Amino acid sequence: MKRLWIACAVLLGLAFLPVPQVTSQTDTAFTAVAQKVNRKIVKVFGAGGFRGLVSYGTGVFINKEGYFLTINSHILDTRDLRIHTYDGTRYHCEVVCREPELDMALCKIKWGARPGEIEDYFDIESALKREPLKAGTNILAFNNMFQLALRDDPVTVQRGVIAAYAPLYGRIGVFNAAYRGHVYVLDAITNNPGSAGGAVTTRKGELIGLIGKELRNELTNTWLNFAIPIHASTEAPDKDGKKIKVSVADMVRLKEEYRPVPPREIAKNTAYHGIVLVPNVVERTPPYVEEVIPGSPADKATPRLRADDLIVYVEGLPVPDINTFNNIMATYPAGSEIKLEVQRGDKLTSITLKLAAPPKSDEKK
Repeated sequence: MKRLWIACAVLLGLAFLPVPQVTSQTDTAFTAVAQKVNRKIVKVFGAGGFRGLVSYGTGVFINKEGYFLTINSHILDTRDLRIHTYDGTRYHCEVVCREPELDMALCKIKWGARPGEIEDYFDIESALKREPLKAGTNILAFNNMFQLALRDDPVTVQRGVIAAYAPLYGRIGVFNAAYRGHVYVLDAITNNPGSAGGAVTTRKGELIGLIGKELRNELTNTWLNFAIPIHASTEAPDKDGKKIKVSVADMVRLKEEYRPVPPREIAKNTAYHGIVLVPNVVERTPPYVEEVIPGSPADKATPRLRADDLIVYVEGLPVPDINTFNNIMATYPAGSEIKLEVQRGDKLTSITLKLAAPPKSDEKK
């Protein structure tokens, strides 16, 4: 009986001993990587703060001279662009160049830092040479979402995987995306207010991309979490209409000598299709064809569009109403060949339509 009481006393005493916190090797490794990467991230502050536009974002240092990459946004439209570094130091900055086709911008510290003062930055040359990572690859994301970090506060860290590496087909009215190349689709809620320009890295802290802007599908009210790869490049027309290649590598290497492609002007790109839809009288009027103008691209389409056809898809994008159809079509310039899916009776019919330049008013009659 005495032994039983002694055993109970020992067990009772052990119950009140502090339980040691168990930290796995994986957690320790991630903590070390997060601390290292945090020193290369900058919190960006600029224009905004009204009408739902945030005035803060994120960027990444790419060299010791104080150059950093971020996403091209309204935040940069200011004469008082500032950043906070990991240790709380504040710098005034300036925009070096912006590339609307890549949705990226290169900035640098304007004053307050001596040349070569920045000690922690990403190896941009290695990042530019890195091959695209495959779906299923583990990643880390670093950003200043919701302005949780000020001065020397560390930025947020998220874990996730690459869900897909695929083209981003952004259209006005469905997705408001400037960049239309390949992106990393992420299985993590990364694209929040203030996150744009944040770093997406490998589990070792190697830079692979920048977190894009908030992107919402207006049809389903769902959000897309994605990052623009550092090796991103695309083709775009210059001021003379000639297609040229633009890349992040050119921005980084040319710096002040880089000449961006003029941004697309949607109004000038609006092409003629010759489709007359039913009157848009309710909030979401289905895009039924009321008339096809003789001699128009719709009249010459293969097969020909007909009255009472219901346009269901444009290039694979769902078209639930007339407004969506008009917004999508406005993004295609003259000469574009697009594919429509229309409901004719109880069947779906594929129609190939080649857009033309807008005719003069007397040519439409």
